[in-house]
Amino acid sequence: MSKFIPYTQEEKDRASQTNLVDLLERNGEKLKKEGKNYVWGSGSEKVTIRGNVWYHQYERVGGEAVDFVKKFYNKTYREAMEYLLGKRNDGELIRAEPQFPKEKKPFEMPPKNSNMRRVYGYLLNGRGIDRDVLNAFVHKRLIYESAKYHNAVFVGVDNNGKPVHVHLRGTVSNNAFKGNVESSIPEYSFHWIGTSDKVFFFEAPIDMLSYITLHKQGWEQHSYTAACGVSDLVLFRTLKDHPNIKTAVLCVDNDEAGHKAINRIRPKLEAIGVKCETDLSVLKDWNMDLNNPDEPPHVPTIGQVM
Repeated sequence: MSKFIPYTQEEKDRASQTNLVDLLERNGEKLKKEGKNYVWGSGSEKVTIRGNVWYHQYERVGGEAVDFVKKFYNKTYREAMEYLLGKRNDGELIRAEPQFPKEKKPFEMPPKNSNMRRVYGYLLNGRGIDRDVLNAFVHKRLIYESAKYHNAVFVGVDNNGKPVHVHLRGTVSNNAFKGNVESSIPEYSFHWIGTSDKVFFFEAPIDMLSYITLHKQGWEQHSYTAACGVSDLVLFRTLKDHPNIKTAVLCVDNDEAGHKAINRIRPKLEAIGVKCETDLSVLKDWNMDLNNPDEPPHVPTIGQVM
């Protein structure tokens, strides 16, 4: 068993206050200046840095220098302290290469299947999505079926209509697989852009399609975004790219995590002058509401806007 080495408060303060910009630049890393901050990485692997403080934009986690070295250099607390203090018991300087960002594989769309029987069966019969709604997304090539595993493929496109994000969902009843294709850009995850001044924000594509099914009248005029993860980047990218949108409706899951997301996102919307509304399902999410219309609520709702 290794011997515990205590650190003085002065050493702890010195390590935690290490300037991360200097640390990364000494290791040959490239950073981009954005206002008072620096940005390391890009896309879903973007870290904002100011002095000794960092924040991972996609994972929504952050901290000071010791936490940074633990996470991105894959070190224990003791190893991180030794690295930042520049010493070890034997006096040898610790050297390490950060494990992020690594060179990524190019973004690739999954090959399409020759038909969409599995996806149509899963979304129409298994999830209760309206056929006309599904057809609208299929017509715009925003949903298709993958050839290899017959997953439902939810496509996100940039402002030029180029696919830059893919979210996959298993279509077998006992297969809960879901995930994003490597090198997808979260700012452009699955979405629909309308002409009205309102955008609806969801956690997942199926929640988004379920909500539209339940509120089908004139749905095409509005904009809809699905995070396909824990990030709200697609919402704020949509607001930036479409300044005609003045109201954002948060339709996240009606559970503790969803409530926390509302409390996190609302101040950010208010700070940029966008009206924030909430519309929460009666049950945990919109697909449960769609398929269980007579079930009583089993979680509390907050601030529901009809």
